[in-house]
Amino acid sequence: MVITDKGESLIRKSIKELSEELNPARFWQMHRSTIVNVSRIDRVSRSVTGRGTVKLKERLDEDGGDAHPLGEVG
Repeated sequence: MVITDKGESLIRKSIKELSEELNPARFWQMHRSTIVNVSRIDRVSRSVTGRGTVKLKERLDEDGGDAHPLGEVG
């Protein structure tokens, strides 16, 4: 699934194919199934156990309601 400011879409590409098409300076693969627009990252931290966490910026959709926190992909 790809989530953008305009909505959500299913695509027929593997995460590997998609990551090869995106600019690595703008999009980071955070997990084997997640690519994030770097501009949507609020902060990156490490827990006491050493596990990394990423907090994404929140955004509002056009009618003012909560929207998915992931940034534009694609």
